[in-house]
Amino acid sequence: MSYEEFRHEVRSFLAANLTPELRRAGELTTTVFSDFDASLEWHRILYKQGWVAPDWPVEYGGTGWDINERYIFQEECKLANAPSLFALGLQMVGPMLMGYGSEAQKAKYLPRILSGEDMFCQGYSEPGAGSDLASLRCAAERDGDDYVINGQKTWTSMAKHANKMFLLVRTSKEGKPQAGITFLLLDDMSTEGLTIDPIVGLDGRVEQCACFFENVRIPVANRVGEENQGWAVAKYLLEFERGGHNYTIDLKKQIKKVREAGTMHHGIDGKPALANPVIASRLAELEVDALAVEYTELRLKRAIAGGGNPGALSSLAKLTGTELTQRFHELALDLLGPSTLLYQPEALEPGYQGAPINEDYALTTMPEYLNGRASTIYGGSAQVQRNIIAKLVLQLDS
Repeated sequence: MSYEEFRHEVRSFLAANLTPELRRAGELTTTVFSDFDASLEWHRILYKQGWVAPDWPVEYGGTGWDINERYIFQEECKLANAPSLFALGLQMVGPMLMGYGSEAQKAKYLPRILSGEDMFCQGYSEPGAGSDLASLRCAAERDGDDYVINGQKTWTSMAKHANKMFLLVRTSKEGKPQAGITFLLLDDMSTEGLTIDPIVGLDGRVEQCACFFENVRIPVANRVGEENQGWAVAKYLLEFERGGHNYTIDLKKQIKKVREAGTMHHGIDGKPALANPVIASRLAELEVDALAVEYTELRLKRAIAGGGNPGALSSLAKLTGTELTQRFHELALDLLGPSTLLYQPEALEPGYQGAPINEDYALTTMPEYLNGRASTIYGGSAQVQRNIIAKLVLQLDS
């Protein structure tokens, strides 16, 4: 099958399976996470089709697509406004278990991640331990066949929806901070002693949570890798978080959105906003930079296709992709002006039946901008990515 034939097959599938409700959920997505119910429904549709984990090896339920077919599929889903998947399990936990998990752990978790029965949230960041993750203090003490966990995690995305968590805990204070960290899997978010508090975002919505552990017990069998060796597991997983995202596809969608808004929105002179030469010049500059990001991601994909892991190139893609996305958000704000200040968070719910007080093309602009400010922090801050690039790509000594 040629790539054009494959693209046609994907488009036909999307046309047949993306309901208006699912498309609307995709249109209203202002963060990396779509409406959870819509995301789960789309996950199940893709699972039934056998397309939910294109990046996984065939023996674990992958599609067997090559790197170009995977890119085409992701691009068509994005441009068709399919809701994003709640993919921490698919994108991070699954590949991590294939590399570091025991056979029992793979048999237990991988099929349930694939089907959508298990949804993982990430227990990494803590107050005072975000980008400097090695300073984490959430402690685990061995008690027979269990670890007993006490401490706090914060910025835990979608913890109120997930039924499982992967987390880093401190099991030793000896030696370097990285040497005393262990990687665990929590099987039940309703476990006794775990309290989940929602954090209301700037856009009025709850996506992040704070999680408090008071004598929470996790079986030793749920440890991935050896005790005090969790830092290597965590770094491996983060390479998939940073390198598993296709920023080029997001940027193409941003270009399309800005062009549409710039054509439909008129300034005080009565002309389309995109007729302003300053706006047009800024958009052209961003499009050139987006092309540079695309070439970076192609290098990254070649490395993965050759059997390697993303490595330090994932930091380069993450840094340039997130910073450029923020610049697109800033341009959209400048283009649309005061209309972006209208506040109606309920209009972002897929099932909202009322009349929006803003034009549809401007409805998501401010929430996207506000949520996008965090993109250069989560998954490793821009400063951390620059350090990694300097050391591992440019071979600069500190």
